[in-house]
Amino acid sequence: MDLKNIIAAITLSAAVIVLYGLFFAPTQEQINNLNNKDEKNITQNTDAPTIDEKIEVKTITREDALGKDNRVFFENAFIKGSISLLGGAIDDLELKAYNKTLGSKEKIQLLNPASTNNGYTFNTGWATRSNIETPNSNTIWKIDGTNKLTPGGAVKIYFVNNSGIRFERLISIDEKYLFSVKQTLINNSQETFKVYPFARINRNSLPDDLTDFYILHEGYTFITGENIEEVDYDDVEEKKHSTEGSTGVLIQGDKYWMTSIIPEQGRNFRFDLDYKDKYRASYIDLKGYEARPNTLIEHSVKSLIGAKEIKQINKYKDDLKIEKLDLIVNYGVLYFIIVPMHKILSYFFNFTGNYGYAIILLTILVRVVFFPLNQYSMKSMGKMKSLGPEIENLKTRFKDDKQQLQREMMKLYKVNGVNPASSCFPILIQIPIFFSLYKLLLLDLAMRHSPFVWVWQDLSAKDPLTIFNLFGLLPYSVPTFLEIGLLPVLMGSSMWLQMKLSPQPSGSDEMQKMQKKIFMLMPLFLTVILAPFAAGLILYWVCTNILTIIQQYIICLLYTSPSPRDLSTSRLPSSA
Repeated sequence: MDLKNIIAAITLSAAVIVLYGLFFAPTQEQINNLNNKDEKNITQNTDAPTIDEKIEVKTITREDALGKDNRVFFENAFIKGSISLLGGAIDDLELKAYNKTLGSKEKIQLLNPASTNNGYTFNTGWATRSNIETPNSNTIWKIDGTNKLTPGGAVKIYFVNNSGIRFERLISIDEKYLFSVKQTLINNSQETFKVYPFARINRNSLPDDLTDFYILHEGYTFITGENIEEVDYDDVEEKKHSTEGSTGVLIQGDKYWMTSIIPEQGRNFRFDLDYKDKYRASYIDLKGYEARPNTLIEHSVKSLIGAKEIKQINKYKDDLKIEKLDLIVNYGVLYFIIVPMHKILSYFFNFTGNYGYAIILLTILVRVVFFPLNQYSMKSMGKMKSLGPEIENLKTRFKDDKQQLQREMMKLYKVNGVNPASSCFPILIQIPIFFSLYKLLLLDLAMRHSPFVWVWQDLSAKDPLTIFNLFGLLPYSVPTFLEIGLLPVLMGSSMWLQMKLSPQPSGSDEMQKMQKKIFMLMPLFLTVILAPFAAGLILYWVCTNILTIIQQYIICLLYTSPSPRDLSTSRLPSSA
């Protein structure tokens, strides 16, 4: 395509976008007013009360916060923590299998008391429009029975209000990350009132490991029936979000960790998100229960609190019978590629015991699958390279007649069986594969802190070496933007060699010179751009380049020796 046409197309596209923004796009105020109106309609068209308890927070250390209240302790093979008897919140949870940083012994502390800077809690309760006293954040709960929660033994806590109404919570955990809270209300009074069970997740601040990367969703996800809505933290700060449903789950997800609210399925409920000094996510049952004198009401809520382990989440999806629960780890539109790729990678890991070797085997498998396409593409590239002198000759003969030049080049390609576009198609096909592997390495918790060899002890992190201190041989550090590791250098070098084996732009005009410069600078540009990417992804790219170079070199040997057939000897009729 002519360079002028490309520039004209880009300019026209930019002009359309600018004109739309200036004259036709709605203002932010109009968008906010419309959104706020929709949210108000959702929350007003129900009898359920709002959950808006004001909690005054005095920031103290985590140790002091855990020590000032009586607690119920829980533990299984993967998590341990405690439940505060002041308010009844699950506000202390440590992931026993995951270290905070590579090489450290400090574990991930996912939940923290509300009185700390990183306060992050899960709680349940009853909301009502009556004057009945219901449990709140200042309620002192008592233990009925054992005070140690384990997979084999649930814990019951209770509170009796000034009217004699008894509130109970039977809390249980499984062998992994599932909490179940069965709430019971025993109305020993002579009053009749209506109550609405709820659950909420409060978080004081953004997670410390927030990546804020545009292709990675971190924040909240509504899954209601067939609908999925993702809400980022900054969206919650701007306005309230609400949605209704009768099946589904509310997920609060970081890159590797999660909390959630799983209501009783089949009952109408509403999920709400807002920000008032803290990030607040809540669920409320919209139908509610009428509590008559001397009656008992029961309602259950579940929550997954822990690590985003793909295999375990798939098991929970089947056990809890909640469709799309596996989207806690959301791979986006390439889900259909990433899921089988994850299964293959897991198989190779089980075979080798090393994710680095598993990535290499996956690369070989991808090359084998795409071998016919790559073979066809490289044959075409080899033939294109052999046609270089003849193409240069045509450009000299028809330098003043562009249309005739194009016709003669097309005839030359046809005589020699070359399709110029065929070399691009296999590359386009493999772009989704590359991007899918990137999302897999980015989101798969199994890749976190997974070693390869030598200094590459975390394939989910960038290469720790840098060329600017000779890969650690010189005793000084460099700025972050200069941290270009050994794997990115190998990737750029192999890409440069791969381009040297590919057909180069021919000709001496300005456009051809510009293309040659772009081709020459492209490996350097991509080396710098991709240096911060996960080492596992760069390893995949290096292996792909090496295999491509081998295949390309063989093709070049086979298809550059024969002389191209000149048009002068061709029996094709000349153009009119």
